[in-house]
Amino acid sequence: MAFLRLGSKSEAFRREGQAWHCTSGLPSDVTFEIGEMSFYLHKFPLISRSGLLAKLIKDSSKDDVSVSELQLNDIPGGAKAFELVAKFCYGVKIEITPLNIVSLRCASEYLEMTDEYGERNLIAQTESFLNEVFGNWTDTIKALETCEEVLPQAEELHIVSRCINSLAMKACTDTKLFNWPVSENGHEDTTDTEVWNGICTGSKTQPMTDDWWYEDVSFLSLPLYKRLIQAVEAGGMRPDNVAGAVVFYAKKYIPLMNRQASFKDATSQTNKSGSTISTPSEADQRALLEEIMELLPNQKGVTETRFLLRLLRSAMMLQASPSCRENLERRVGLQLDQAALDDLLIPNMGYSVETLYDIDCFQRILDHFMSIDQASSAPSPCIMEENQLMEGSTSLTSLTRVANLVDSYLSEVAPDVNYKFPKFQSLAATIPDFARPLTDGIYRAIDIYLKAHPWLTDSEREQICRLMNCQKLSLEACTHAAQNERLPLRVIVQVLFFEQLRLRTSISGLFFVSDNLDNSRSTTLHGGNRNTNTSNGRGSSIDDMRERVAELEKECNSMKQEFKKVVKTKKKWNVFCGRKSECDLNSVNPSKLQPRHVNERKNQKNGGSR
Repeated sequence: MAFLRLGSKSEAFRREGQAWHCTSGLPSDVTFEIGEMSFYLHKFPLISRSGLLAKLIKDSSKDDVSVSELQLNDIPGGAKAFELVAKFCYGVKIEITPLNIVSLRCASEYLEMTDEYGERNLIAQTESFLNEVFGNWTDTIKALETCEEVLPQAEELHIVSRCINSLAMKACTDTKLFNWPVSENGHEDTTDTEVWNGICTGSKTQPMTDDWWYEDVSFLSLPLYKRLIQAVEAGGMRPDNVAGAVVFYAKKYIPLMNRQASFKDATSQTNKSGSTISTPSEADQRALLEEIMELLPNQKGVTETRFLLRLLRSAMMLQASPSCRENLERRVGLQLDQAALDDLLIPNMGYSVETLYDIDCFQRILDHFMSIDQASSAPSPCIMEENQLMEGSTSLTSLTRVANLVDSYLSEVAPDVNYKFPKFQSLAATIPDFARPLTDGIYRAIDIYLKAHPWLTDSEREQICRLMNCQKLSLEACTHAAQNERLPLRVIVQVLFFEQLRLRTSISGLFFVSDNLDNSRSTTLHGGNRNTNTSNGRGSSIDDMRERVAELEKECNSMKQEFKKVVKTKKKWNVFCGRKSECDLNSVNPSKLQPRHVNERKNQKNGGSR
């Protein structure tokens, strides 16, 4: 840390309680009151250095009092700064450091300590040392932190802006080009290098990463930090570096950003020694979160989607403003294809909680993504042939990722019995059909939803099954769907039909290939003996294909048998349900329907006749 020593005399002041006395031996003729501290000094050393003090002392001398009493409560830096000023006026040794330079510079300006009242006066001395401080990263940060104590005067003298500009310039400079002697955490590397026979044997300085300055500037207050971030953006820093610094600052001062921390213990955290460190209140965290939102770059992909989702969750817990939450949802929707399922499962924070997770929030995020995707893409792809899309939609890959994400999300929230059918249908229908190469994911979500909601009507079951394309189900999904009793009969018929159609297409394709191979083989035989080993290999491949065709035919027959069983079961169940009452009446003995005394008389007559 840089320092400047002024003065040559030994200590000439002593402190007694809340008072400072000069030990020069002469009686004091002026007293300064600064807060609770009193200074008993002499007029001449002060008049020769300060224009303001000379004016005040001159005005007080008109009262014909032996000891003048003056109030200096407005002096920047208070009693500590005035103590250094008084010692400078008396020529006593003082040490100026980055921790007191700002308050001393403001105090000297307030007291009008220009060169008019003495050569190399305090204003010139402090200004010269400030320029030296600005050349050092660590010293500039310390000086900027002390500006909080005298902020109005520091702003007026442009000390704050000069500190910020100095830090921004150093943060934006490529350290690889200049090889600055700054360690990874931003402090100077003062370790001496050992030299033996002209060869440096000391350890080399480790190359710095782009985040070397994050921790150092994180100790600044939010207003100063905000101005620094704006300065580095204006200096041309890459948006990802700016976002990294803002993320570091947010995680440090918003405890709710830590996923493991619960909402109840978010008001305090414990350091390694076990002592409790107070953290900002919820109101301060809410204000900080809303400011952080404004500092994050707007470019897509610059800020991690996981961080944005955690910030959104914290905003809901802290009850941030609706505009802040809407802005976060829009940012997440901009890069939803980069999100993970676990981060999207945001608990419902409302008082009238219907579902476990905030599904409405995810619906809004998805709507933002779809609106941006439709605006940035060409018109919806036109189908040229089956399973082929016209080229032109550059966002099809990201849309497919989001489709898989939506299907996985629906599978997670489907077991919730409070999840209403219209909301499930609306969320699933947001994704277009062409974005799902396979519909196994949406089928799994539908199956889970039907299992958790057995009270759905047949019409609702039909509607929910229209969300999936049976032609895009895999073989495993088709096998499961064909035996799924929760699906409507029409859907099962469709699954079996398309699976049989797929098998026929595969079989015809194999026969076509085998015919081509037979033709090529016959051509080869008529042309002469060219390669016997090759012909044997082709013959074996044809045999393998025929075996595969036989296996496919067996599978097709077995599926037909299963389909017949399912249809018979459905019909028997419908007949049973429709004619249950009629069957019950036919199975009852008519005599049992008569009154009891009539049956007893019949029994007596039958006994007598016997």
